[in-house]
Amino acid sequence: MIPFEYRTPKNLKEIHATLKEFGGDAKLIAGGTALVIMMKQRLVRPSCLVSLRSVRGLNAIELKNGGISIGGLATHREVEGASLIGRRLPMLAETYHHVATLRVRNMATDGGGLAHADPNQDPPPSLIALGATIKATSANGSRTIPLDEFFKDYYETVLGQDEIITEVMVPKVAPNTGAAYIKFLPRTADDYATVSAAAVLTLDKTNKTIADVRIALGSVGVTPIRATAAEDLLRGQPLKSEAFAAAGEKAKEAVDPVSDFRGSAAYKKDMAAVFVRRALEKALADIRQQAKAKAAPKPVKKKVVKKKGKKR
Repeated sequence: MIPFEYRTPKNLKEIHATLKEFGGDAKLIAGGTALVIMMKQRLVRPSCLVSLRSVRGLNAIELKNGGISIGGLATHREVEGASLIGRRLPMLAETYHHVATLRVRNMATDGGGLAHADPNQDPPPSLIALGATIKATSANGSRTIPLDEFFKDYYETVLGQDEIITEVMVPKVAPNTGAAYIKFLPRTADDYATVSAAAVLTLDKTNKTIADVRIALGSVGVTPIRATAAEDLLRGQPLKSEAFAAAGEKAKEAVDPVSDFRGSAAYKKDMAAVFVRRALEKALADIRQQAKAKAAPKPVKKKVVKKKGKKR
């Protein structure tokens, strides 16, 4: 590595002051699981690393306005294991469980991963399908950015030079909604996907018509991709297996993969259609499982009668 300064600010004000001092020569570092590798490979050469580890209050996971707020410094492991997410968004907990290895998940942060903008990551498709937004904060204030408008190009986002992700907000899921994330692994369980797909499906009250749907894919373009044309094809349509297959074929038109050791571009396109269909089917199964759980009779608690002892 080349020499660099290392700053450890304690709050956002100190972070912004340091970023202003060094400008584009400064890099924020939280978990460092991606940045350190890029520095070793001389792909990035910052003159200053600004550590976020001493900043308090940015790793909370809590209810907010009916949805779930995830702090930018929450680790992937914290998101994966949060009881609140496990109860309300089990699909999201499962998504974060798929990230690399336990060692990486213990270090990598939610905001850091999104800012890194690797199109092969697991969380972005699920977060996009759930309608998540991010809060980007700078010295001039903060702004909210829909995640499906956040990624600009390969390893590039719309974040300004002085902005930091302080929160990821996942809105409340509508009733009668199911969600699913699936990925095709070419080699080992901790590898990037050849193709990944996330679907969030909402049915109307009759359970026969698709009221709303959001579909997102990863590893099939220079950014995570939201398949809006496939969504439009499904909304308002009767619930039929043929509709899911048609949506998968429509999603193929949105992807633009590159050939690599995980598969050829043509193969990834075909797999995108397959995995969109499977994600939709899994989301539908999730709705039915939820309905079955609600309909199941609750166990009756037996009253314990305490016997009165004899007085001596």
